[in-house]
Amino acid sequence: MIPVMRPWFGPEEQAAVAEVIASGWVAQGPRVAEFERGFAELVQAEYGVAVSSCTTALHLSLVLAGIGAGAEVIVPSLSFIATANVVRHAGAEPVFADIDPATGNLTAKTIDAVLSPRTRAVILVHQAGVPADVDEVRAAHPDLVIIEDAACAAGSTYKDRPVGAGAQLAAWSFHPRKLLTAGEGGMITLADAELAARARRLREHGMSVSAADRHAKGITTPEQYLEVGFNYRMTDLQAAVGLVQLGRLGEMIERRRALATRYHQLLGDMPGLRMVADPEHGTTNYQSFWVALPDDFPIGRDALMAFLSDRGVSARRGIMASHLEPAYAGMSNAELPATEWLTANSLILPLFHTMTEAEQDQVVEAMRAAGRVA
Repeated sequence: MIPVMRPWFGPEEQAAVAEVIASGWVAQGPRVAEFERGFAELVQAEYGVAVSSCTTALHLSLVLAGIGAGAEVIVPSLSFIATANVVRHAGAEPVFADIDPATGNLTAKTIDAVLSPRTRAVILVHQAGVPADVDEVRAAHPDLVIIEDAACAAGSTYKDRPVGAGAQLAAWSFHPRKLLTAGEGGMITLADAELAARARRLREHGMSVSAADRHAKGITTPEQYLEVGFNYRMTDLQAAVGLVQLGRLGEMIERRRALATRYHQLLGDMPGLRMVADPEHGTTNYQSFWVALPDDFPIGRDALMAFLSDRGVSARRGIMASHLEPAYAGMSNAELPATEWLTANSLILPLFHTMTEAEQDQVVEAMRAAGRVA
């Protein structure tokens, strides 16, 4: 069975983890600090603060921005449910906005449609690695906090710079479905030194001095807990893997973009089939290769997934619509026609660094066979 995604690991990751284990320090420590610096440099950010997941990165970003009870935060429904959940974790209310069906991203226009006097922030998702038009949203809404959900976007570009460059707050994921993976983990990148220092305290229970610093500097005075914090730490084991993956990212993106180009060439003549592609303002890392089916496709999306599975090809439904999940039942939502159409009619095809052309040909032939079903 050809998987949708397979992480690219090698002996270098194994050696890096073994080195950390041998050091005796496996919790948040020197490797985490090194990973923070390396990742921040990659995305042209001033500071990086490593955390336990992108979900905790988003939640901590809301806390840093002062978003809490009484506030509304505009989010896309077309996103993994964590994007909406973190708003509730912060005590605020998520408000779902529709998306541009070509990119899967929020736009200034779709945000305008759901603005209210209580709106304080927008979580702007670079969905599946496709860069959102950040400048357009910032220009249209200069008074709102813009938090970039860049979970899928490491290596994507926006106006010839890395996605996340210059972001007020950006959150990243190192989950195994992402190009750059540490097994799990996340990162906040930001430009403000004081906010970065506070984020480092908050991720470690609000401690005035981190455990790693106390150990490294021989500090014997007791730490203080300056505010109520969280246990959102990354381990040096994860960071060691992440550091190796940083060196692989350029090659991964080159390979994925080559495979995506080949998909476009081989599937481009299927009538009405639409495939994820670069927007005018940037380039995608093709974290997911999604396709949207035409309304007259011979079989429905779910039937197509079963059809592909019978032919040895794994596929996944397109990006979920959070407002349709039971957790958000009963919310008063704006009309979200583009979101509902795209989530119902799209699916994700296999794409990973070690994918062979023979495997890709198998996917293509299965898709073509589905298109010929009478």
